[in-house]
Amino acid sequence: MADQSSTNQDICLAMLRDSDRDRYLACLLSPQDKRGALAALYAFNAELARIRDLVHEPLPGEVRMQYWRDLLQGTAHGSTEANPVAAALLSAIETHCLPRQTLLDMIDARVFDLYDDPMESRGALEGYAGETASALIQLASLILSPDDAPKSAEAAGHAGVAQAMAGLLLLMPLHRHRGQIYIPLEILSATGLDRDSFLDGGEKTRVSAAIEAFAGLGRDHLAKARKIAIPQPLLPAFLPAALAGPVLSKAQHVGAGLFEKTVQQPQWRRQIGMTIALMRGKI
Repeated sequence: MADQSSTNQDICLAMLRDSDRDRYLACLLSPQDKRGALAALYAFNAELARIRDLVHEPLPGEVRMQYWRDLLQGTAHGSTEANPVAAALLSAIETHCLPRQTLLDMIDARVFDLYDDPMESRGALEGYAGETASALIQLASLILSPDDAPKSAEAAGHAGVAQAMAGLLLLMPLHRHRGQIYIPLEILSATGLDRDSFLDGGEKTRVSAAIEAFAGLGRDHLAKARKIAIPQPLLPAFLPAALAGPVLSKAQHVGAGLFEKTVQQPQWRRQIGMTIALMRGKI
């Protein structure tokens, strides 16, 4: 059984190498005895994140989400062993006493991704980021050091929001193509835009102002996270958030140009950035 568990975790790690390279590296920069559980947690997150890419209508996406709910609630149909990510996730939950409700809340938050409804407010955005990226940092912290994890809850909250917003900026060209928008309507309204005019992209000065305000909000959260000392054993959980700064800064600089050019750093630079953050002991 131990061998099968190890195999499932290795499969999760291999999946991350292809689907979420930054969290894959974060696993490698974590203590070896924690990597498997972290890989399972991050692979679960990657599975949720890619559902919109796999479906053309919300209903099939809802069905995929329900599979994970059933799994966490103990009502899954069929054999869990057939899905390496599911089996590895359940093993990580049991081994590290991870709260299932936090994972269920993560699924519920991700339902937003299946639809094209706009994000109404800054509070709604921060709630979405809190139940996804921030929760992921907190769960990873529980795996790394359950005694230290409560001390980092506030830092995880702010770092997760910053990381989520950086990720949304990187995905903005794809979201725009789909008709999705994550910039809150209250930010759009303040810059003289609505959902349709932002997606149209014609009013570049106003679009730039909206993107700059959105990225600025992310930078504010990152600055708050950086003011909080993170216990050393928990640092690997925060490493992906260390990459948010350059993305948020570049997005503020290019504004509407974000629709045409990526602000993502090359992989080698991201790897160096995470390694330096770990060595310095702060994000």
